[in-house]
Amino acid sequence: MSLGDEHDGASAGGGGTGQTRTRLPDSGAGDVYGVYGGARRPARNSRSLITVVGVVVLLIAAIAFANRSGDGDGDGSSSDAPAGRAAAPTAATGVKPVAGKNGTIPSGYAHDEQGAQSAAANYAVALGSDGMFRQDSRHAIVRAVHDPAVVDGLLGRLDTAYSGAFLKNVGLNEDGSAPDGLTFVSRTVPVGTKVTEQTGDAATVEVWCTGLVGLAGEGSTKPVTETWFTLTQKLKWTGNDWKIESSSQKEGPTPVNGDNRASTADEIAGAVAGYGGFTYAR
Repeated sequence: MSLGDEHDGASAGGGGTGQTRTRLPDSGAGDVYGVYGGARRPARNSRSLITVVGVVVLLIAAIAFANRSGDGDGDGSSSDAPAGRAAAPTAATGVKPVAGKNGTIPSGYAHDEQGAQSAAANYAVALGSDGMFRQDSRHAIVRAVHDPAVVDGLLGRLDTAYSGAFLKNVGLNEDGSAPDGLTFVSRTVPVGTKVTEQTGDAATVEVWCTGLVGLAGEGSTKPVTETWFTLTQKLKWTGNDWKIESSSQKEGPTPVNGDNRASTADEIAGAVAGYGGFTYAR
């Protein structure tokens, strides 16, 4: 799923106040709310072995440098305007990961900048999950991550958006389940977070994400594709935790595709079944 242009003003589901805007690849459905979307870019030509080795060396050096520079125990929290601030590692240094859960979603974040980033990253994971395509789990997710003041209106818009016709366009059954023999994939993976504004009980956090969406299995006409996007979440401190007031989404930043071959539908389905998603993203 992908969060809509603005929660407050959206008229279709998955976006708006907790909704998501999506372009389904080759589905003919146009822009809809509910799935992180984006067409797969064509693969690049193969590069030389020397180039690949060089990239690996650079990655190893970068990881070593990051590990060395991340030994401090500061939490990086500040009420100052974050403009021009250097990017901080997303390891949960300084503040321990939350111990509480609201259903399956972590809760009880620190009332500071790092807590806001952690909340935004985990909420992106939840809102990008396949649970958003089934009414009961969708309601639980939306209630868990949003400011109670916006929940009821958002749920109505989402239920309208996740109509039987929409789910059919995605390739699902009317109840949101996958057809027999196919595995529905909808996962969002945060790559990094950035606080762009924070004042007391309000914070605006950008979450750079990559996502997977599609149907895996033999005969699928909607194969699993990847997409890159940035979510902007406006968070409010309410009920002793960070909650989403509104959110928006934009495409990218998108890296150039690597030289990896595309896996078979069975390999993707096996990976989805064999590798669990994260419940704590930072």
